[in-house]
Amino acid sequence: MEPGGLLDVLGVAAVVLDARGRIVLWSPQAETVFGYSAAEALGRPAVSLLVAEAHRDEVLALFAGVMGGGGPWAGVFPIRHRDGRTIPVEFRNTRLEDDQGQAYALGLATDRATVRRVEQDLALSSRLVAHSPIGLAVLDLDLRFVLVNPALERITGLPATGHLGHGFGQAVPSPDAPAVERALREVLETGVPVLSRRVRGPVRGAVRDAVQDTVRDADQDVARGPDRPDRPGHPGHPDRPDRPDADETEAVWSVSLYRLETTGRRVVGVAAAVVDVTEQYRAERAATRARNRLAVIADASERVGTTLDLDLTAHELAELVVPEFADIAAVDVLEDVLTGPRPGGTGTSGPAVFQALAVETAYPTPAREAADPVGNPARYGAERLVTRCARTGRPVLVAHVTDADLAHIARDATAAGLLRQAGVHSYLAVPLRARGVVLGVLDLKRARNPVPFDRDDVLLAVELAARAAVAIDNARWYRHQQRTALALQRHLLPQGPTRLHGLDAAYRYQPASAAVEVGGDWFDAIPLPGGTRAEGPGGDRTALVVGDVMGSGINAAATMGQVRTAARTLAGLGLAPSVVLTELDRTVAGLNEMATCLYAVYDPDSATCRISNAGHPPPVLVPAGGLPRLLDLPTGAPLGVGGVPFETVEVPFRPGDSLVLYTDGLVETRDQDIDVRLAALTALLDGPPRSLEDTCDLLLDALREPDAPDDVALLIARARRVPGKNEGKDDDEKEGAA
Repeated sequence: MEPGGLLDVLGVAAVVLDARGRIVLWSPQAETVFGYSAAEALGRPAVSLLVAEAHRDEVLALFAGVMGGGGPWAGVFPIRHRDGRTIPVEFRNTRLEDDQGQAYALGLATDRATVRRVEQDLALSSRLVAHSPIGLAVLDLDLRFVLVNPALERITGLPATGHLGHGFGQAVPSPDAPAVERALREVLETGVPVLSRRVRGPVRGAVRDAVQDTVRDADQDVARGPDRPDRPGHPGHPDRPDRPDADETEAVWSVSLYRLETTGRRVVGVAAAVVDVTEQYRAERAATRARNRLAVIADASERVGTTLDLDLTAHELAELVVPEFADIAAVDVLEDVLTGPRPGGTGTSGPAVFQALAVETAYPTPAREAADPVGNPARYGAERLVTRCARTGRPVLVAHVTDADLAHIARDATAAGLLRQAGVHSYLAVPLRARGVVLGVLDLKRARNPVPFDRDDVLLAVELAARAAVAIDNARWYRHQQRTALALQRHLLPQGPTRLHGLDAAYRYQPASAAVEVGGDWFDAIPLPGGTRAEGPGGDRTALVVGDVMGSGINAAATMGQVRTAARTLAGLGLAPSVVLTELDRTVAGLNEMATCLYAVYDPDSATCRISNAGHPPPVLVPAGGLPRLLDLPTGAPLGVGGVPFETVEVPFRPGDSLVLYTDGLVETRDQDIDVRLAALTALLDGPPRSLEDTCDLLLDALREPDAPDDVALLIARARRVPGKNEGKDDDEKEGAA
């Protein structure tokens, strides 16, 4: 063996004296301790060489006692060094005999300061090992435990006898044991320490027993009594203990490994220092979860409720929680929430009618087939957990789903089988509550994500649901108002075809996209009475009107109704178009609103249209057999500006000619110039002859963009031949031409 052991550290000198006290053997270490070489010491009396005069009698007496069989002697004695100093030396003296029966005295000596330093080091090490709060162990060259301190016994839950003689994997059933043993071998071979490596280990002793007792008590509580959701042991109760989480059943240690070497750098084993950091680990995980919760909540503020579209808002919520929070998510809203402005809730018992607005999965899974169909109202039984959540307004947590739980989660046995096939193992439902009313439920499931939902997840889901519920409620209110405005607007528009003299007409109204409020567009075709002084003799004329009240929503629809009524009243007076617009201008100004309007009067007797414009897009005239063209009319100011005169322009409008009136929603877009769009409109009208209905469909299909932000009113009128009137006029025109 290479030097470097404890004897080398102590520097023990060996000296042998014969029966007369003369030095007969002198080790090299003796020269180090006493200063004399072997040549100087051998053969000389030890007492005269090493002991001062004052101590010689005492030394001789001790020597005589040892040689006389009085037993060994040990102690510290002052020795005279070769350099003249007196040094305290630690001695161990004993009697020896050779094979001839001759007696000798063996003296083992070392410097007292060295011995005391080693003793102090050993005492300190022993105390540190025995009383350290850090678990300490020494493993030999075969990586088997040879020393374990009490702290490590407490940490692992095993007595020292359970460690000694065993490897780490044999003694400590940690899931990370193979990795720890590889690290031990690497440290032993390379000498490079491993510092603060996290290692998982099971809870042992009283802690594990307490956890098992909790689980047993919870399971017994569930097994007892009727199926009551208000009992703490019920699977649907949010405070059910259920099974402990992985964080509660596993300890976490911080392990550091060092190679042990002597002062001569001889490898003797590996030392391990183990600190139980379970609480720190749980605190870190809790802090991480808290940060993640804040991040998700902040994300929800940006991603949920970006529009006032109810279906889109529900999908945004489902997409937010999948896959980061759940593998399967569904947003179910109570049917009465969707059908009325003031939901009445589900009461305290019985089934409830829901409508699934969104279902989202992190991956293809049979669980999607098990979900309630989106968009269809469905009656959920009172035994279902989603109904219970909506009825009580409290979260429902089933951390570990059993087959019995699936029967309360799924809509029927087939759906329960699909959820079982998908591997659903944890379930959470939280109410969507806004302004004190439960609107529905956010339904969450985990399958591939192995971590069950816990109480922290409940807190996060409740916070997300609360924020999303406000957005859903806003979208719900908006949908109700939008539908009300649309119903009002449709009611105020013509409800069916009107028989017009000498004129065929077709019309369309399309509201804006679902995410945008209803506008104030309208159209009308008004049969007029006989002529007045303003219009001259004649009758059977028709007024064609298209307008657009600025703004949106119920107010715009209501204003549109008032303006349309005023226009019909003024038209019935037989006033010229410019006069009608002047009166409408006063009416709209009195309502503190603004609107654009195009007013035309067709007279089949004169085969003309008299048109006046108040800030509206120009109509398109399509002559029979000719090219479509935009009519060049004085634009005029919008209604409600006040004080601006309007002009009337007369244009020929013969049988077979068509006039296309529309609102700006047909031609205006954000990404194209209005002239380009108007050119596209006239190009579409320059085609083979079509019916008026087909022409309406063509224009809307070609020019109307998906999710258009504005509504459209479209009115197309085509002059037809009137027996006894148009024929005579045509003959006169032919004679005049001849």
